[in-house]
Amino acid sequence: MFKVRYAAIVVLVAFIGCASNPPPSREDDAVAAARAGVATMEGGSPAARPAASAPVPVNTGREPAWVSSPDRVYDQNRFVSAVGFGADRNQAEKDALGRLVAVFGQSVQADLKTITHYSEAVSKGAVQVSENTVVQNAIKTSAEMDSLIGAEIEDVWFDKKTTYYAVAVLDKAQASRLYTDMIRSNERIIEELIALPPEDEQSLEGYSRYQLAATIADVNRVYANVLTIVGGSPVENLKKGDTYRLAAVNITKSIPIEVQVTDTRFNRIKDAFASALTTQGFRSGGTSSRYVLQVRISLSPADLPNQTNKFVRYGIEANLVDTKDSSVLLPFNINGREGHVSLTEAENRAIVAAEKKITETYGTVLSSYLTSLLPNRK
Repeated sequence: MFKVRYAAIVVLVAFIGCASNPPPSREDDAVAAARAGVATMEGGSPAARPAASAPVPVNTGREPAWVSSPDRVYDQNRFVSAVGFGADRNQAEKDALGRLVAVFGQSVQADLKTITHYSEAVSKGAVQVSENTVVQNAIKTSAEMDSLIGAEIEDVWFDKKTTYYAVAVLDKAQASRLYTDMIRSNERIIEELIALPPEDEQSLEGYSRYQLAATIADVNRVYANVLTIVGGSPVENLKKGDTYRLAAVNITKSIPIEVQVTDTRFNRIKDAFASALTTQGFRSGGTSSRYVLQVRISLSPADLPNQTNKFVRYGIEANLVDTKDSSVLLPFNINGREGHVSLTEAENRAIVAAEKKITETYGTVLSSYLTSLLPNRK
């Protein structure tokens, strides 16, 4: 497997000092921390405040200037800032980060779920952020906090009554460098993901790769929006995620999955599997497909002591087979027992129960399998 290398430089700025300091001192600290962060990424001395540092202490003194006007402390030309509040520290910080995201508009807010999918790919190793754990943690943390990469809680104040206040800050210059680098790195990832030999492109693996490429391209559009707002130079020729998503759809059209159920009594089971495939974007049917879902169904009476009802055990075995080499790609098994006053009705109930389990679970199982096809680069 090839290795995708995601190289991104992230500088999580350390704003040292309390909010009561005058703005020039605050900015000098920010500049010093930024330089120290860059030095760390380049192999120099450690930054003054590590990325995984402990939360800033809660300030309980006089009300800081940023509570009523964050721009008095964080110059709008250099920072994007927002103040949040809540009944406890966590609520205040979450509110501040949410308000910071809101500064960037509805498009960024709506697409935070896309970034969450991307961060999941990072955590599973499908997208590797090189050896830089700082960037990995920043991406994961941003998704968990529903916030932007590089955003930080810089100060927290408690009014000694009922309310906590927090200020979230994003340094524009650093964000510009960071997001530009991430966009370009993601573009390289996309190129390598879809660099498949023609004979391998029209496959389940090819489908999975194009779907991930679509997610990464969506993330790049979000990053590009952020970059525009912080004053960075736009990255040209970014493709939309739909470009790769359409390619994935075309792959599914070229590789329909045949569902084989020999006994026509069990067409409901066949239809349940076909429906689950459809929810994942695949077509079912055909007689010469590369991929075949071979389904075996068994029903047998179950004798239970001290029971007047009739019971039937059911078992479903479904193997997704690649006919190219006859390998079983995804085994799937379910079983259970149903009863009724008549054996016929007990069998009918068993079929209905099996159908329900397939509908509820097979799509998720297949989705997890498709994700596993992505190269693991941990």
